[in-house]
Amino acid sequence: MKVLCDIYRSPRKEEMYLYVDKRDGTSKVPENLLQLFGKPQHVTTMLVTPEKKLARADANKVLNEICECGYYLQMPPLADSEMNAIAAQNSKLQR
Repeated sequence: MKVLCDIYRSPRKEEMYLYVDKRDGTSKVPENLLQLFGKPQHVTTMLVTPEKKLARADANKVLNEICECGYYLQMPPLADSEMNAIAAQNSKLQR
């Protein structure tokens, strides 16, 4: 499977991106998500295949989400302080 994706960034949240099938645009993205996301700002158009290396997302997951939901939302990475708080609560992680 391969999908020609338009990738948009959020003007409201740093490092939040929305991947959609170019043919559908943002028509399948829920309105409440678009309100939270802000007016999508087009970044690029890219052919996503299962073999494609993406910086912060798994290509298979992107393709599956687009197929099932009509979009893939890439959330910003957790800040180091947030990760430290999570690690402190998890007894299985080495400190």
